[in-house]
Amino acid sequence: MSKNAIVILTTLITGLAIAVFILLFYKLPYSAIGPEQPIPFSHNVHSGVKQIQCQYCHPYVAYSNHPGIPAVEKCLHCHNYIIANHPWIKKEHEYFNTNTSTPWVKLNYVAEHVLFNHQRHINSKIACTECHGQVQNLQRLPHKTWYMNECITCHFKKGANVDCWLACHS
Repeated sequence: MSKNAIVILTTLITGLAIAVFILLFYKLPYSAIGPEQPIPFSHNVHSGVKQIQCQYCHPYVAYSNHPGIPAVEKCLHCHNYIIANHPWIKKEHEYFNTNTSTPWVKLNYVAEHVLFNHQRHINSKIACTECHGQVQNLQRLPHKTWYMNECITCHFKKGANVDCWLACHS
């Protein structure tokens, strides 16, 4: 084997090793657990153990395009009485006392030209878990970018509208 071939092979192996390291060390551990939120919120505790319905915390899904993010008052409705002195709950009180919304980190993304309508889906009796999975089993939800093929596959399976401009791109 020539000296140039050894240098090229070594460079390729090193590059591949670096790429694998970056993927394993930086990407994979965080892809399944999701980003940290300003207040550590456990979907497992709230929707799993306590069995709080999705629409209690996300109140706009039945009549809006957007699900709604829980207001500070919604959290304090229970947490004024339940673990009221916990440091995270005290932080919620700080948000409330300063009239500041909790700066939740956005998790679900669709392309800018897509208008996703939660109301149509909820009113069609599609369970939240069909799109969002078994969140009641998760502490932190992962980021999710929605792609057209996922929606089209589901629409075909359910016999729903697939007219692009009427369904999603209006």
